[in-house]
Amino acid sequence: MKAVNKSRPSQQKRQRERQKQERRTEKQARRQEAAEKRTGVTRADGIDPDLEGIKPGPQPLQDWQKIEPEAESESEP
Repeated sequence: MKAVNKSRPSQQKRQRERQKQERRTEKQARRQEAAEKRTGVTRADGIDPDLEGIKPGPQPLQDWQKIEPEAESESEP
């Protein structure tokens, strides 16, 4: 009777291994699709949309960073 039970775990193991392999291939396909989407973000002209308009070197001050000269002259009596 024990010989009959021995064949079953190996079949279950094969089934588990097949499922693992299927999951691996599905995951690899998802990873490849995600990688293709990431590389497809740049436009046809080769400019990254996030970096468009940025020039190398020091950037100009934003409006909120600028000190207004009128405010300084009013505070000094």
